[in-house]
Parts: sequence; structure tokens; C-alpha cells
Amino acid sequence: MKTIRNHSWVIHPIAVICLLLALCVESNVWAADQSIVVNGSAADMNRTVFEEIARLSKDKPPGGIDLGIGAIFSYLHQPRDRTLAQINGFLALSEQFNIPVVVQLDGEQWWGNRPDLWNWWDPSRPGYNPDNRNNVEWSGWGPEHAIKIAWRNWGRQIRVLPPPNFMSQRYREACHDEMNVLVPLIVKWWQELPQEKKHLLIGIKLGWESSIGVNSFYYPNGNALLDQTETEDPQTGTKGDQIPARGVAAIGYAAVTTAELAKSGELQEAHLVRIITMHLADLCALSAKLGVPREKLFTHVAAWKEGELLNDAALNPYSCPGWSFYQHASDPARDKGVQRVLQKSDAPHWAAVEWLVAGDEQTWRKSIERTLLDPKCRYLCIYNWSGIKNSPTAIAAIEGFLGSRK
Repeated sequence: MKTIRNHSWVIHPIAVICLLLALCVESNVWAADQSIVVNGSAADMNRTVFEEIARLSKDKPPGGIDLGIGAIFSYLHQPRDRTLAQINGFLALSEQFNIPVVVQLDGEQWWGNRPDLWNWWDPSRPGYNPDNRNNVEWSGWGPEHAIKIAWRNWGRQIRVLPPPNFMSQRYREACHDEMNVLVPLIVKWWQELPQEKKHLLIGIKLGWESSIGVNSFYYPNGNALLDQTETEDPQTGTKGDQIPARGVAAIGYAAVTTAELAKSGELQEAHLVRIITMHLADLCALSAKLGVPREKLFTHVAAWKEGELLNDAALNPYSCPGWSFYQHASDPARDKGVQRVLQKSDAPHWAAVEWLVAGDEQTWRKSIERTLLDPKCRYLCIYNWSGIKNSPTAIAAIEGFLGSRK
């Protein structure tokens, strides 16, 4: 790092940046294209929500930080025509209410509509094919370790389908097939907006805390639990800082084998990071080819250990990096892993694509302020609207923050 020398004065660039950011807070000057976004599933983010957000932002001064809406469209979890109808409706509401939006395209967490990809074990159900064991994750080196079940805990533990093998050719083709239809739809809508409404597309987000063995985790000998009642399932959950097994049973062997990174030995953290990096870069490269500019494309990675290598998977040449913030929601500058990636990022923006803080109104206000302090932070996305819309603390903080910005 070079310093600027002027006779007896020595000014360090970081000190200059800190001074400028402090002046921004003091004078209420913020980047003109920053947004706070509230989020939910596609089915939930309907006209009622747009009306609620319109009321919440009605006293916002013109210019400055916007209040927007994000929706999640899980394109492998339902028929394509339903996804198309949901996206069309969502974009139409954005234009009608003049509320900017984030469109999240998910092919990772929910894929129940594609048993032709995941059903390798049950001949009585649709899609059965023993070869599908190559499209799901394994708990060991080889398809004989293909898993039939996984668990997720987003507030409470539930059973979910086995997660996809991110490197499976059939899985990747399925994602591409959907995105080749959905992404051009969004791009066309944005391109046809009048200039004064171009701001309505904050961005398209790809990934959903992209990782292996966390949001769909596997208990040891989990396949044996499939035919037992759910009440008998273990409840220990994951331990995020214990990589790669996360305190349960390690998975990721299928993707690592398919990508030819390894086929024996100990499963490595670096291998899993490489898989997620390739997965997101592939989806982002496709989106860029379909017309999404880098400043409108965001990834979504989460890390559960301080400084975790997985943070780096958010960065690729086609998009802007995005992360979840819970532990560091009050001040993302304290997240060592994220800051490490931002120091080497050449992307025009980054985003707090999943964010939630606990505390009183002042804590909320200060946390929002610190997160958006960096003018390159394009948006902060609060998870979830259904959980905060009846919270006087959260609503007062958002209203107060928006009302005070110029």
C-alpha cells in the first residue's frame, strides 16, 4: 500500500477513505443508487406487499436510498409456466407501484418438481432412475453413498430432498434450460422500461447461501432414517465452524468426484469452495451471455466460520459479490472474510443480500447505516418481510432511516 507524502505530512489512503465515509454519515450524503430491500418467496410478494411498501416509503424524500422488494423464484420446484406467471406478475407490480425489485432465481434449495433428477431410490414415485444417484450428493467416495434425505434448519429443523450434485451435467443442463427462458424475460422487461424507470431492476440474484452441507445437511447414516417417523430424527444440527463435516456427516463427494478434483482421501475445504465457485461462475456467465450487465447481477454466499474460504466463492468476473450477514449485520466491516474478498474485487458493487439484525430501534438504525456506509454496497436485503412487517422496532427504524436521507 503506497502513501501520499507531502513534506512532513504522511496521509494513508485508508485514513482518507475513513474520513470521507465519516463525512457521508455526518452530512447524510449517500450513494444515489443504494436500496433497502425486503424479501420473501414469490408466492408471498404479492400486490398487498407492494401496497405495504408503497405506504412505508411514501414520506421518503426524492432521490437517495430506495425501498425495494425481493422475491425468490425456485425454478426447479414448480412447472415453468407457473414461474413465468409469477415473474411477469412481480415485474408488472414493480412498474405499477414504481418500486424497485430484486429477482432471485433459485435452483439449489428447492427442486421438488424434478424427481427425474433426484429420485434414484423409489420405483413407486415419478422420475425413478437408479442413475439419478449421480445427480445428488454422496456421503462418501462413490455412488453407493448417494443420499436419499437431508435436513434443513431455517428456524426449525425439517426434512428436505437430497441436495443436488452441483457438477452433475444433467443438473446443470436443467438449470440452464430454465434460465435460458427466465433471464431473457427479465432483461427484456428492463430494457423496455422508459429511462426514468430503469432503476426498477436493482438486480438479479443467483445462489441462495450457496454451499455444501449446511442448508441441506446430512446426519450420519441418514438414509436409514427415511422410513422412520420424523420425530425420531436427531436434533443436534450443524456446527458451522467445523469444516467440512459441519458437525454432522460430510457431503460433497459427488461434486468433487464429478469435477475430477479428487476421488479418494480426505474431503478438503478447498475442494468444496472450488465447487461453489464453479457453480456460481457458470450461472453468472450464462446470465451475462443472456444480456445481464455485471452491475445488475449478484451472487449469494454465506460463511459460518470467521474468515471462511467459502466467502471467496461469491466473486467471479460476471457479477457483483453478495453475502449473508447475521453475526456481522451490525457492521459488515468487521467480517474478515467478506473484507478479504472486497479488497480484491473489481466489481462495481457488492451487496448484503441476506441481512437481519436483532435489537432496539437505535440498533436497527445504526446497523442499516453502517451496512450502507460503503457506497459500493448496492443494496441491503432484510429477511424476511413476513417476519418484520409487524415489528414496530424494525418498521420505525426503516421509516426513520429513509426519512432522514437526502
